Formats: sequence, structure tokens, C-alpha cells
Amino acid sequence: MSTFTAVVHKEDDLYVAECPEVGTASQGETIEVAVRNLQEATELYLEEFPLKQAYRPILTTFEVPAHA
Repeated sequence: MSTFTAVVHKEDDLYVAECPEVGTASQGETIEVAVRNLQEATELYLEEFPLKQAYRPILTTFEVPAHA
């Protein structure tokens, strides 16, 4: 079993979940459904295209000045 990252954001009335390690994405009406759909999409993707090398993304934050 492998552990992957889910990055979730809201677009209109749906949540979009993306996996940066694999490049898969999915959506759902709740965060939980979006992540569950992403898990399924990632599993299906990896059946066809197994990862040659696993890596963990570096997650950080940065600031941008607000312009009024």
C-alpha cells in the first residue's frame, strides 16, 4: 500500500481533488466524496501506468502582497 497526497479546492458547488504525485484528479459534492473518487481514479491509473519511482512533494506556503 502506498500513501499519496490529495490537494482539495472548491470550484463552484463541487470539490476538486488532485494527486500531485501521479497527476490524477477527480471531484465530488463533499471533500470526502472528492477524495474517495480521487483514490479510485488513482488506483485505476496506477493499474495501467505503475510508478517507476515514488516521491513525496514538498508542501510549503508563500505570500503575495495584496494590491488594493
